[in-house]
Amino acid sequence: MNSLAIYAGPTALKRLNKEGFNAGQFKVLVGASGGPKWFVLLGLDRYLFGEFFADRKKDLLTVGSSVGAWRMCCLATKDPVRSIECLAHNYCHENYSKYPSIEEVTASAKAMLEKVLVDNGKGEIANNSIFQTHVVAVRARGFGSSKSRILQALHLGLSAVSNLFSRRALGLFFERAIFTNMGDLSPWKNLNDISTKIFDLSPGNISDVMLSSGSIPFSLEGVRNISGADMGLYWDGGIVDYHFDWPFSETDGLVLYPHFSSQIIPGWFDKRLPWRKTNERFLDNVVLLAPTKEFISTLPGGKIPDRNDFVNYTYEERVRIWKEVISKSESLAAELKDLVNTGENLHLVRPISERDR
Repeated sequence: MNSLAIYAGPTALKRLNKEGFNAGQFKVLVGASGGPKWFVLLGLDRYLFGEFFADRKKDLLTVGSSVGAWRMCCLATKDPVRSIECLAHNYCHENYSKYPSIEEVTASAKAMLEKVLVDNGKGEIANNSIFQTHVVAVRARGFGSSKSRILQALHLGLSAVSNLFSRRALGLFFERAIFTNMGDLSPWKNLNDISTKIFDLSPGNISDVMLSSGSIPFSLEGVRNISGADMGLYWDGGIVDYHFDWPFSETDGLVLYPHFSSQIIPGWFDKRLPWRKTNERFLDNVVLLAPTKEFISTLPGGKIPDRNDFVNYTYEERVRIWKEVISKSESLAAELKDLVNTGENLHLVRPISERDR
């Protein structure tokens, strides 16, 4: 049984077949939203952060939303393996009261991120010229930035209904905010599918930026008036960019995308819209890494973790299950490492058009 499925766009597939699989081919690393689904990728993150991209001399652009952004920030710290393991440990052991308030969950998330950013983590990320970080959040437009949760809920509901008809309609309700240490040099400064603004990622705002990118509406409070950005209320970047439908094909080099699924869903509201697909042209130079269906079937309950686990299991049960998933995730890393080191099994890399969609 193979644990790891690898899919490659047409250009990426040609390069892999010609050159093998090596870190120098990649210009971009992507991290999707998905909460604890990420635990199935922790083994890959350890390998990528600690070995594959270690001692890198040329720049690597990273982009992420929600937990994907947190992972990419870990990579840009001085000790990325320590940071990603700290994030995993504290996320895995999140423990709330029986009926936690939004304030309780927000405070817990803040404390978790501060543990990841200990010492000079904020400066290491913001000043890293090799791993150039892009954290995606959204700023609510109009009455969506109200302090009234009733108005916030109305705003969210209207945006979801509008999204049924057009993804671009989300731009009426949200503005994409990309926080980066690249400034105007970012290749994504001109995204126009939805109104987008670039802001500086700095040691002074990185805590708020990271928190905002993972602030799921009505689970967390959201972050208001981030330093260096426009006034307003900032929410989870996954609302607009759940798995990213960005023109990665316009980027020089290949794009590495470790993902918990072979499905790439554009935005958070698109999860239940089977007709809403990513633009396949954007995936021309993408290499997608995902767990196989056979591997997922061996996990507890035959599924990858999700936020419902907080409700469906006791704290002890959930921690035990998530730790088992984390342990099993090492098999994905082992298979990728073998491919990189030996060059064997490249024939198992499949065209990205063959993935489940």
